[in-house]
Amino acid sequence: MNHDGFIAGEGLPFIIPLGGATLLAFVAGFKGISLLLLVVTLFVVWFFRNPQRNTPEKDGLVISPADGRVIRIEETTSDEQPGRTFQKISIFMNVFNVHVNRVPFDGKVIDTFHHQGKFFDARDGRASCENERNGIVLEIAGGARIAFVQIAGLVARRIISYPLVGNLLVRGERYGLIRFGSRVDVYLPTNSEPLVKLGDKTVAGETVLARMV
Repeated sequence: MNHDGFIAGEGLPFIIPLGGATLLAFVAGFKGISLLLLVVTLFVVWFFRNPQRNTPEKDGLVISPADGRVIRIEETTSDEQPGRTFQKISIFMNVFNVHVNRVPFDGKVIDTFHHQGKFFDARDGRASCENERNGIVLEIAGGARIAFVQIAGLVARRIISYPLVGNLLVRGERYGLIRFGSRVDVYLPTNSEPLVKLGDKTVAGETVLARMV
């Protein structure tokens, strides 16, 4: 699953038309409009940036799937996996964060799900179970399962996720994005050891969230 490049490919349908409109406005002599369009184009290019990340290689480390800030660390259940309790770590992504999401741990995709829903602020406690969301369940070495869920927010209403059931995912690789800010929840076994605290900033593909025990 290779999605490398300085700019995320999902941004090209926005960047190319904006760039073309900017050029046309400039050639036509509409300098004020062309300047405004240039600013918008540069912002969209910056928004869809896809920087390279150096993922830690030590075994057992769970890596952040998103740039942002840790807003929740708690034991909870999941509607998608009834009867199981998880350690959940939630990361809030604002509009200024890199929006490329990365795989937190090596494993095989055994389930994916998408739920239509509402668009509460992604920091709202209701967002995990009521907002529109897309999730992936991985089976990891030893048979344990982890899940990571992209959640839409007030502004973010377009979730993109590429993995399919049966895919083998590698920690740190790019697997999708959420356009214009939102949240990612990571569900881990209850015996995992969180290595972040509330308020910590995270870098997708680099920050260690937890250690699998």
